[in-house]
Amino acid sequence: MDVTSYQEIIKDTLKQYLDQYQPRSAYGDVDTLLTTDDQHGIYLVLRTGWQGKERVQHILIYVRVKNGRIYVEEDWTDFDVVGHLLAAGVPQESIVLAFHHPAIRSYTEFAPA
Repeated sequence: MDVTSYQEIIKDTLKQYLDQYQPRSAYGDVDTLLTTDDQHGIYLVLRTGWQGKERVQHILIYVRVKNGRIYVEEDWTDFDVVGHLLAAGVPQESIVLAFHHPAIRSYTEFAPA
């Protein structure tokens, strides 16, 4: 697969997450946002806003395309982003579990980098 295909698969996957989980949000005045940047290969789902007097601002999912591979940098959800990428046809050897330290990645079934 080429980079453009990866970008479209990532965007579709993250939109699926929003469609499935966004309506369930019970976090007060907090928005769940999808941010995409095809030029730099950066894709984020984040929450931002206020819950009472507390500021809420954190990344739920962070995926990027780098060196022809998909790097899953963060996934703080039970949505299983990696499983959705695999189901969409992305080869396992094209996915890097970047939330693992580089020294550990070679012990996974995914690309080390």
